[in-house]
Amino acid sequence: MVRRSELIVLNFTKLKESSLVLHCLSPDWGRRGFITSVGKASGTALFQPLSILDAEVVENPRSELWRVRGLSAKYSLNGIRSDMVKNSMTMFMSEVLYRTIHEGDTEDGLYEWCRKAVLTLDALDRDYANYHLRFLLEFAAALGFSPSVEGLAPFCGDRRKEIEALVSSDFASCMLLPLTGQARGDIAEKLLGYIEYHTGERINVRSLAVLRELYE
Repeated sequence: MVRRSELIVLNFTKLKESSLVLHCLSPDWGRRGFITSVGKASGTALFQPLSILDAEVVENPRSELWRVRGLSAKYSLNGIRSDMVKNSMTMFMSEVLYRTIHEGDTEDGLYEWCRKAVLTLDALDRDYANYHLRFLLEFAAALGFSPSVEGLAPFCGDRRKEIEALVSSDFASCMLLPLTGQARGDIAEKLLGYIEYHTGERINVRSLAVLRELYE
């Protein structure tokens, strides 16, 4: 059976010169790996973190690894790809998703929320330095944890005041909160600790170091 679907790229694994396993979020199957062929000319440019793709999915009941073909970018995401900070944010965001959501997870509304998060970041033309922090709070909510001032308190350490302000603010106010680069890195670590506690998973997000360097 062949079905068209959107896919959000979280990561990929190279099998050989002409084949990749794409680790994706999908609206129909949640987190799932798909195999695809790539040409030497096209390479992996289509599969940057959080790219949203149109694809033909070839369902195969005899294999857990379904094939995808006819891949194309659903959105160009020029607002992200032309900006170093936004690109680094999508690396961070995709790594958080990749390391937290397990193969086969089909949390209701997760795909739609993630799609909206990507397109919102792409559309913002200023005041987005706090976006990855808002993303972590919304991700926790999408997973069903509903972060609150009280629930986050044990994880805040010396960043309690800033985290309380983030949680209490609407989206626009959250984007405008004045935070130093050091504060953003510290808060991201503490919010990841909160997510780790509730998922029971150790989330080693290496791309956070890249964001820290950009904000220094």
